[in-house]
Amino acid sequence: MEERIEYEKIPADKFRFVQENEKLHDKELQTKARGFFADAMIRFGKNKSSVIAAWILLALVVFSILSPIISQYSIWDKDPMYLNYAPYVPSVAKMGIGILDGASVYNSQNDAQLYYWRGIAEETGMDPIIRTVREHETVTRHRGKDVVRTTLDIEINNYYAMGILYRTLTYKEFEDLQKWQNETGIQVIFPYVEQKDIEGITDNPNLWYRVDSRGVAIPDENGDLVPVYSTRTEMQGKPYNSIRIPSDPGNYIYSFAKSGALQCRILYYNYYIYKNGHEPSYIMGTNAVGQDIFCGIGVGARFSILFAIFVSAINLTIGAIYGSLQGYYGGWVDMLLDRISDILSGVPFVVVTTLFQLHLAKRVGVVPSFLFAFVLTGWIGMAALTRRQFYRFKGQEFILAARTLGASDKRLMFKHIFPNGIGSIITSCALVIPGVIGSETSMTYLGIVDLSAFAGTTIGTLLSQGNAAVTTSPHAVLYPSIFLGLLMICFNLFGNGLRDAFNPSTRGVDD
Repeated sequence: MEERIEYEKIPADKFRFVQENEKLHDKELQTKARGFFADAMIRFGKNKSSVIAAWILLALVVFSILSPIISQYSIWDKDPMYLNYAPYVPSVAKMGIGILDGASVYNSQNDAQLYYWRGIAEETGMDPIIRTVREHETVTRHRGKDVVRTTLDIEINNYYAMGILYRTLTYKEFEDLQKWQNETGIQVIFPYVEQKDIEGITDNPNLWYRVDSRGVAIPDENGDLVPVYSTRTEMQGKPYNSIRIPSDPGNYIYSFAKSGALQCRILYYNYYIYKNGHEPSYIMGTNAVGQDIFCGIGVGARFSILFAIFVSAINLTIGAIYGSLQGYYGGWVDMLLDRISDILSGVPFVVVTTLFQLHLAKRVGVVPSFLFAFVLTGWIGMAALTRRQFYRFKGQEFILAARTLGASDKRLMFKHIFPNGIGSIITSCALVIPGVIGSETSMTYLGIVDLSAFAGTTIGTLLSQGNAAVTTSPHAVLYPSIFLGLLMICFNLFGNGLRDAFNPSTRGVDD
């Protein structure tokens, strides 16, 4: 028996033609078209680590530009006395918060050494002792009795600890220094001490008090230091008519005639102010040649970044042309050019750099010869990448269509194929930059290349100079190392982010 299905009847007035009396046509897109690079930047923005690296990289670049401008020193300013000195800013040091105070820890300071620091403080008014870190007590047996000896670990302000130095001045320099003292009220020249009055000890100008043959202080019965300033006017080089120390009874001499010049005892901290117009202030300390590390890092990084970008641009140009010829023509052209690049890639970079510095640098200069060493083999990787991109795209339909319409080889190569691979090529170029910086730093660190005469300094040079004093002056290695480490890491993260953003095979995956 056939089953009948009843359908609900829908009234006729419920039906209507939606497009009645309307023309059908394609509607205009309501959103703005997005290009390849705009899409890549949106994808790059989703990579948080790469974005953070980009901002840090920008900050490092800004630092390299501004630090030599902000610093009150140039890279050519080298103080011969403040070598590998700790970071010091006078205004911060006076706050007593324990940073930027030029401090170093001196261990096991006994009574004789404490008298020495006390002598500097009393004579100059600048106390080198910042604080006591630790106190040690040792018990030794002497003639049947236990003797307790106390030593201290103390923090010393190295800039104050230098104290007094011997300095030979001309008569005019001596007069000019006296005039400056009178104008500013800052004392630089201090009373002279003769050899015979300090038991023949002449190598330490900070001994102005009575000492024994070992240089140990002999205080009076009250424990005070006993001055031994010279009062022999017949030994005076030139009359002194300027500021005298408070304890001067008026007969201390301040210069000693020596070979047509004057030997004086000068307070170097104040002499530095006289020569430079300001107190010593090194926010990152000084290196082994007395340069300001804050300025040196900026100058070195500026050179490294510009040099790396320039090398990458040259290698990109050469590699793009070379790889384009390989990938487009293929066959025997590809085989011949590939063998040439194989031969060049087998040449060690260190050997090339060393030979160029020994021979080519004498003719063209250190920097051009160093540049040639990078360019000789640096383009090979870029050429291989370009070759792969050409093999990838040259068989595509749009290339065949362009060839059918009569496009020349040059147009096909650089108007159709190359632009499609430009994303991968650009990101590879960004990844080459940290490699060039690393190689340049290694060569200057090892001393194979010396760029100091041209650039003033480099990061590698700073690291090399600081390495010799890493145990006593760790800041000389620490700050350049931190900067270099951040620069390399951020460049790699930034390059990786660009590579992922420009990779066409991943476009749209996250949308």
